[in-house]
Amino acid sequence: MTVIEKVNEINEVLKDVFAFTQSNEIIKSDFEEYLSTIGAKNIQLNQVEKIFLPYVFERKIDDKFILEMYLEEKGENEVAKGLLNAQASIFEIKKILKNGFELYNLINERNYTVSSLTKMTNFRGVYAGQYIVARIFEFAGEYYVIEISSILSHSQKEEAYRYAVMKLVQSPKLLYKDNPEKEAEITSTIGEMYQKFIKSFDKDIILTTNKHADEIIGAFNEGEEVDLSDKGSNLEEYKFFHVKELDNNYSNFLENSMGGFASHDELYDVAVIFDKDKGLYAVPFYETFCKVFENKDSVENAKQCVEYFLANESIPDTILERVSTEYKNFMEVVNELLETNYTFEELVKKYKSEYLDSKMYSSATVLFCSNAFSEIFDYISTEPTAQPTAPARKVGRNEPCPCGSGKKYKNCCGGK
Repeated sequence: MTVIEKVNEINEVLKDVFAFTQSNEIIKSDFEEYLSTIGAKNIQLNQVEKIFLPYVFERKIDDKFILEMYLEEKGENEVAKGLLNAQASIFEIKKILKNGFELYNLINERNYTVSSLTKMTNFRGVYAGQYIVARIFEFAGEYYVIEISSILSHSQKEEAYRYAVMKLVQSPKLLYKDNPEKEAEITSTIGEMYQKFIKSFDKDIILTTNKHADEIIGAFNEGEEVDLSDKGSNLEEYKFFHVKELDNNYSNFLENSMGGFASHDELYDVAVIFDKDKGLYAVPFYETFCKVFENKDSVENAKQCVEYFLANESIPDTILERVSTEYKNFMEVVNELLETNYTFEELVKKYKSEYLDSKMYSSATVLFCSNAFSEIFDYISTEPTAQPTAPARKVGRNEPCPCGSGKKYKNCCGGK
């Protein structure tokens, strides 16, 4: 099959996917609701594609992506399977080719040669050295760029790397997705760090508070000895509450990560845990969570605490397994608080399915192994209040935000 034949086949499948969204009553209704939500209900036909592609790739209905629903109805299709596994990232343009680009993925640190599905004349004004927020996918052994949602100039390198690290914080697996060499590096690093952790502390978990967690983690990373005798939790009361410094939104996640746990005035417990398979975790309210299963009535906001541990994507299934092993009444208490009747396996499948479906490593370990994070670490350390700049390509105030949040640009990055 020639390149032209492949491109034509891809475009035909994309047209068929669009037709599918308009013929399937459930998806059609959801798409109309989606357009209404982002303020694009009366959008012109020539602007639909700009919204249609993010919708198809990011939207889920009953825990299924649109492309999964398409494959279920249409049967096996190699193009659609490739699209389902597409990766959205930020790339540095290394070279403009006759029919595409040579790109470097800032997130997974791999080079790609990609072909364009449209004429290269559509990319006038795009040059080597710029950065693009784009979506690429593999079909028949070759990569294609299907969508470019934002373009940054070469002078916006810092913003590009900030975006890369933000995506890694949200989804650590992006560092090693489609890059087995990077995953091998991560697993090797975890093995070495685990042995170092056990040698340093003679256990795989340290119970402390937010006032000492940063010091303990920093000392471990630097290979320094740390006296734990005065750094235990030993709180008078255990309660769960919202800590805004732990929120990861676009404008503050890097700066807050540098501020650490100690930046919050109120005292709360933190567990520093080294999972030998997944890496280093710093888990706020871990001991509070455990106290729920000792005496739930003694913990303020016990139900909210349980919901936090279940819904928080950065807390792996192994943390739940650790606690459930220690407390035999784990499921009894969870079901009582949530008014459910789950088994442990059903609970994990519902709330931690991503950990069951693919290999996941901790955000801390991923950032430790990330060149993108290293690239901007010094800047974050010296200028913690810097704010991201706007994308080089002008985005309409009522258009979907290029960050992929699903919100209007004016209500998301455009409002910062």
